[in-house]
Amino acid sequence: MRRAGSSPHPTRSRLRSRPAVRDLLDEALAGVAARPTRLILTTLGTVLGIAALVGTVGLGQTAAGQITQRFDLAAATRIVVQPEDKGGQEGEAATQLPWDAPERIQRLNGVDAAGTVSNLDIGDDLVRNVAGVNGGEGKALQVMAASAGLFDAVRGVLGTGRFFDAGHDQRGDKVVVLGKHAAERLGINRVDAQPAVFIGDEPYTVIGILESVTGRAELNDAVIMPNGTAKTAYDLESPDAVEIRTQVGAAQLIAGQAPIAIQPNDPSTLKVDAPPKQGAVRKGVESDLNALFLLLGAVALLVGGLGIANVTLLSVLERISEIGLRRALGAARRHVAIQFLVESVIVGFLGGLLGTAVGVLLTVGVSWVRDWTPILDNRLAFGSPLLGAFIGLVAGTYPAWKASAIQPITALRGT
Repeated sequence: MRRAGSSPHPTRSRLRSRPAVRDLLDEALAGVAARPTRLILTTLGTVLGIAALVGTVGLGQTAAGQITQRFDLAAATRIVVQPEDKGGQEGEAATQLPWDAPERIQRLNGVDAAGTVSNLDIGDDLVRNVAGVNGGEGKALQVMAASAGLFDAVRGVLGTGRFFDAGHDQRGDKVVVLGKHAAERLGINRVDAQPAVFIGDEPYTVIGILESVTGRAELNDAVIMPNGTAKTAYDLESPDAVEIRTQVGAAQLIAGQAPIAIQPNDPSTLKVDAPPKQGAVRKGVESDLNALFLLLGAVALLVGGLGIANVTLLSVLERISEIGLRRALGAARRHVAIQFLVESVIVGFLGGLLGTAVGVLLTVGVSWVRDWTPILDNRLAFGSPLLGAFIGLVAGTYPAWKASAIQPITALRGT
């Protein structure tokens, strides 16, 4: 027995109120494809947004990889050891580096070169070219002392002449090597005529001019003399620092061994400046670049989402009569809302798919031009179309609600 007025097929009656998935997709695709020009313009916003996201993040990851791949080997292999600054505490004797510190360091496995360097206090003395002895103006240049091994430790490259050696150091010869910029200021560009400079009233023969150094840029602006010469002329008591150049990958090990090699009785009195691990550099660079590029990509996605929302809302206004007819034929509010949401999702997915392709091509193209190795996270490449669909879903929510709120009588009356 069934009650009067009840449906003989209640389940079938409820099913009629639900749109079939296939019909829903057919209607949404028809609605999207009905206006191809608008579809292209609407999709373009998402394409640009997703392409910007994939391209910027991909280029950020690629650039980070190149920065760490081409990490400055000089910086990665440079160690500086100097006395710990005690702040002039009373009762504590100042730590002094031994003169043979480079020889002690070079006994360590993994050290390529080592040398000492010191800044000299020359008071008010000026440095003059020999041509300026009679009334010529002197230059206030930094004067430094070094061991013969310093130039190798800082990868010094000669422009002309030669470096001083251990013989000059032991004899205390009055010879100097000029940094590139110091030579320019003094007007000296060649050493074949044995030019001389005066530091105060003392003459020194210029035997070489530096072209470049790595690690201690101040050497380019300095007048550099041997340690033995500085001991005699300026009472240099001990070196200021030891410059060490290690083999690639040995910096961290040498940084731990160097203080013990130099001061075995009290290595804690020495301060060691060593390069950070390249893994830390990579993480820092990737983090900073990814944060920047993600921000740019998010802005582009916001613009693309607003474009979908605007065009979908305009589509709702243009299709008021169609919406009213569907409602009059029995479509519920949720049916209309779902159709417009599906249309927005389709547009977003298409934009995400095309944008991902453009972003990947952009990353590969720039990497090819710059001779880089392209790096792209697979999760980003495969997830971006879904992200585009999600943006379409969010952007289409308000227009879909707006469409579902249209009353059939109002819509039909306006046609």
